[in-house]
This record gives sequence, C-alpha cells and structure tokens, in this order.
Amino acid sequence: MAAIHELLSQVQDEALRARLEQEINKLSKTKKFGLVFEEHLPECTPLYDIPVKRGALVAKKSGAVNEMYEVHFINDGIAKCYHKVTEKKEEIPVDELVCVAEFGEPIYPYLKQVDSIYNSDDKELPTHALIQADNYHALQLLEYLYAGKVDCIYIDPPYNTGARDWKYNNDYVDSADTYRHSKWLSMMKKRLLLAKRLLNPADSVLIVTIDEKEYLHLGCLLEELFPEANIQMISSVIAHHGTSRNNELSRINEFIYFVMIGDYTLNPLGESGYVKEGEEIHWQSFRRSNPSNTRPTRPSQFYPIYINRENHRIQYIGDPITPNIDRHSVEQIPGCDIVFPVKDDGIEMMWSLTPEIARINAEKGYVRIGKYSPEKPQQYILQYLMSGTIKEIENGSVEIMGYANDGSIIARNKETKKSLPKSQWDYMTHDARSHGTKLLKGILGDLRFSFPKSLYAVKDCLSIFVANKPNALIVDFFAGSGTTLHAVNLLNAEDGGKRQCIMVTNNEVSDDEAKQLRAKGFNPGDAEWEKLGIANYVTWPRTVCSINGKDINGNDLKGNYIGSDIPMADGFKANAVFFKLGFLEKTSVQLGRQFKEMLPMLWLKAGGWGKCPTAEVVSTGSTTGSSLPRYIILPENRFAVLIDENYFSEFAEKVHEKPEIQTAYLITDFEKGFKAMTNSLNIGKTYQLYRDYLDNFRINIER
Repeated sequence: MAAIHELLSQVQDEALRARLEQEINKLSKTKKFGLVFEEHLPECTPLYDIPVKRGALVAKKSGAVNEMYEVHFINDGIAKCYHKVTEKKEEIPVDELVCVAEFGEPIYPYLKQVDSIYNSDDKELPTHALIQADNYHALQLLEYLYAGKVDCIYIDPPYNTGARDWKYNNDYVDSADTYRHSKWLSMMKKRLLLAKRLLNPADSVLIVTIDEKEYLHLGCLLEELFPEANIQMISSVIAHHGTSRNNELSRINEFIYFVMIGDYTLNPLGESGYVKEGEEIHWQSFRRSNPSNTRPTRPSQFYPIYINRENHRIQYIGDPITPNIDRHSVEQIPGCDIVFPVKDDGIEMMWSLTPEIARINAEKGYVRIGKYSPEKPQQYILQYLMSGTIKEIENGSVEIMGYANDGSIIARNKETKKSLPKSQWDYMTHDARSHGTKLLKGILGDLRFSFPKSLYAVKDCLSIFVANKPNALIVDFFAGSGTTLHAVNLLNAEDGGKRQCIMVTNNEVSDDEAKQLRAKGFNPGDAEWEKLGIANYVTWPRTVCSINGKDINGNDLKGNYIGSDIPMADGFKANAVFFKLGFLEKTSVQLGRQFKEMLPMLWLKAGGWGKCPTAEVVSTGSTTGSSLPRYIILPENRFAVLIDENYFSEFAEKVHEKPEIQTAYLITDFEKGFKAMTNSLNIGKTYQLYRDYLDNFRINIER
C-alpha cells in the first residue's frame, strides 16, 4: 500500500487521484494478521562523486532523491532534463544535480582509498577496513568479497524512535510518518537478506540490538528470514540512570537478538557470573526438549532405559528401536520400569547420547535419576553430564566427592571459573553513558555522536561467539561511532587474536546539522558538508585515535581498559584502511580500463594482507604495450593477477616461486582456459576476471 500511495502522489489528474484514493482506503481497512508490512518503492542512493553526464539518472541536491530526472544533454553547465514520471522538461545547472543509483539496477562498485593507519608489521595480521557507503550497496560488494565466510555480524540499526535519526530514500523518517514502521522493516529486510548470504552457514552468528519500539517486528522478521537458526533475545541494562521519553516509563534497557547458525559454540564471559569453588557441578536434562529433536529426527537416539524399581538405579540401556515399532511393545525386564524420551503430553523426543556412549557414561556415574514423580505420566527425569564437565572431571578441575544411591557421582568444582551468560544482563561495564559517551568524548574531545554503545557491551557480545575464533571475520554495516572495530582490537589485544573487522557507515550529518549547513548554502557532496559526516568526523577519527592511543589532539588517552588493565595510551598493534565506495562503468570494466580502481577490492577479497596496494603497483613495469603490466605478483598481499593470458607460463612460474601467494586473479574471457590455468596453478583460490566480478552483481540483482 505504501508503494501505491507513493505512486498515487505522482498522478496529475486530481479527479482520478481522488477516486483512486477512495478505493485504496477501502482496501486498506482489510484486517491483516502476523508480520505484514508495506513493501515500499526501492530506495535510491545519491552518488556525489560521480560526474553528471548525458544519459545519467539524477536528482536535485536540494530536493528528494527519488524525484529523478534523466539528462538528455549538457550545454555551458546547464543540463536539459526530463522528469522520470511527468516527462516535463527542465533546465538545471549541473552543479545543482547529483547522480542517483536506483536500487534494482546492476551496480559495479569499487573501493577508493581515503586514508590508512599501519601500527603493526605483523605479516599474519589482516587489515581492518572502514567503508564509507550506503550500507545496501556496500553489502552487495561484501557479498562478492566474503559470501559464506563471515563468522559474526554485529549491527546496531536505528531504533526508529521517531526522532528523525534515520533516513529512507535520503529523507528523515519521524513519528508523523504513517509508514514509519513499514519503511523501517523494508529497509531492514533488504539488508538482512544480503547479510544472510555473508554468514558462514556452518557456524556463525548475527547479533542485532534494538529497543522496545521495533523488537517485536524485528523478532518476527528474523524468524521469517532465518528459519533454520536458533534465535534468542536477551534484555541488557545499558542506562542505570534511566533514559526519559515523553510520557513514557524511563527506559534502562535494550534488547539483543542472537541469531545462531549451524554448529556454533557459546563461550563464557568473566562478568556474566562465575562457577565458584565448592559449587556442585551442573547436570543437564538427558531428554532433548527442542521441538526439532523428535524421534523421527534421529531414530538412533530413541531407545529404552530400564530402571530398577527398588533402588532406582539404571539397570540396562537397550538398543534403538526403528520408527515403525511401537515403544510399548519392547521387551520387559522383571522388576524394572522402562523409560523413553517422551514428554508428558506423549510427544516422542530423543535422548542426548547414542546408546553406546550412554552405557559408558552411566557406568562411570555420569547419568543419573534426577527426579522421581510416580504421579506423573513420565515418572523419571534423567540427567547427564555434558562433555565439557566430563573433561573437567578427567583433568582434575572437578573433584568427585562420592556417589549417590543411584550410582551417579557427587562432584564439586575445585576452582572458580567463568560461566555462560544468562538471558538478563545487568553489568556496570555495559552502561552506555560511562563506557560509551564518556569514553568517546575522551577520544574525540566533544560530543560528536549521540548514544554510542558501551565498548565492553559490544566486546562481550562478540566474545560469546568469537573468543574461540582468533581469526574470525566480523562485519558491522551500521558502524556508527566505530565501537565494533574498537572492541575487536581490544579483544585481540587481550588474547593475541588476529580477528579482522569490516565496518560500513554512511557519511550523513544530523538533521539539525543539515539544516544549519543548508542555511549557509552548502549541500551534500560539498567539502564543508562531507567533513562533518559521521564517517569523516567520528568513525575514522575514533579508529585512528584508539589504534594510536592518542586523543584527537595528540595527547595520550587516559586510563586502562576495564578487565584487562591494558593502558589506553598503549594503543593497539593493528592496521586499518578507510575506503569510500564508488561505482564503475560495466563497459570500462570489461575492457580492463578500470583495473587500477579494482585493485583495493581484489586485495580485500584475497584477505587484506599487508598494506593495501596502490595504483603505482600497476603503473610501472609495463610490457604489454598498454598502461598495464603482463601480470602482478604481490607476495606481501598474498595474491597475484594475470593481466595478459599470453604470459601465463611465465606468470605460473613466478607464482610457484612465491609460496605466500594464496589467491590468483586470471583475466581471460575463456572458461576452458580459466579452468586449465587454475588446474596448472594449483593454489588456494582462483577467480576469473572480469567475469567473476560482473556476474556477481548481475546475479545479485536478479536474486
């Protein structure tokens, strides 16, 4: 309906528009259930760094970005344009126009290096990246770079409070907008669909923070987009002093969704609570309870357990019974009750272990009768020790004190250790004012960003899933002030990890700043405007300052990082590059005219090792008769590029001399030739240029 209303506003005939509105209003009263929201017209993105040319799709810098024109020709700085809907002719000065990318059309992005910081010469340390871009187009690029490779995505999207703090189609959305919720959901759905393709389906997590304004809608959306995932929402106290809102209860918390995919592992946290010395070990229910863990799912874990009625000991563990056999028909053992993994309502589930392992563990006392309730349909509740606890018993950190009447062990922890966090977080280090706002102010000197996250809240979220992954790839496409990259660097400093973080943010200014700048005659794209944008004014300065250990004025940062006592003034042994997303012409890419522009992107796709190569790398040593060399060998960056396939033999010889090379890009139009060269090289990864690049974005749009 939203898209219809937006199109309706463009109908010129007033009588027809009024009649259509009347009929549409009737349709809009139809009752809907579930997560039903209005799909809006595609978003548009202004491209301030793209020159306005004949045939370009443009909008007025001072107008709405979805009010588009097509440029028919340009004369003396004046563009003759035709309105895309009304076809009305209009002459507009070129410097008042901006090119527009309309979602739904193939785009061919590249990365233009803006700045960099290198504070480590560790060759095994990948480089972080900050990408200034609309995050939808950046996600399309990231899919080309990292499809199925990302271990963790952490995002803090706009909370949609109605405070004009986020945009749809380059226009702020506020509480007066009838379609505020559906616009937010449209915006999120487009991005989450792309984000899903980045995540490793075997083991990864998506972490999303949100408040009460959209948490219900977001939860339904996540359930719809990630049906295969295990999704859990927690509540986290982030403002102990409370945050007041008009005529509402003071808010002290936010919600965090963990969308856990594949065979993920949860790691304990220090502040989330401890298992203390002398505490009893934890026993887990032996019968699975997840709705997906029913008997047909894994018949090998549906078997009878015979319990002696007199001493309530496990006497025998039987073999699995096939799905077509009624459990009531199994053979009885005199004096024993038969227990199956069946719920009180009769649903047949599965045991947590195969019978072979269950017999071994029961013999050792690692399976017990947790509870006996003769009045219930399922009289016995069985419990078992998970593998982690068993390892602790065997390595001596858990001490066996004796044995219970049923033969199970009685054991206690010999030492204090971390435990998994609960679903309600209330930690002082997660306070956003003390460890977000004040911390950022200490770095940048003034309040340049509203409501930054607590550094430690973000680090804890990441730690739960990547503490055991020292080489994890982490993405944040709502980067804001840059807390995620800061948290990754702190986590690496604490445990010696080499995790890589890719952040994406736009370069928008606040609504108030925009009004002030326009009053002074400035528009988006102007240097005065761009320098105050979030990427240039907040995210990148914070990244540089935190890595250097200096504030924005060059003074040492004060204090230590909580929990690790690492001085902030020490900075981090880390490297980072600041990119701006641009767009290439398909024809120029096919002809190889924009290879230099593509080089940083190829570097990131190969892992981001060493310093990002510059255009000078391909501007020297030319032997092809063009501006490009025959091939490029970059051992420090761990990749090589064959530019002229006639020199493949020479290229292959050079690659084989450099064992550091893990990735090769082969420029060829012939599929068979590409496969033959790939087989001959026999290295980690090969990609066919420019087909691999062009096909990715064409297919991306078709999906």
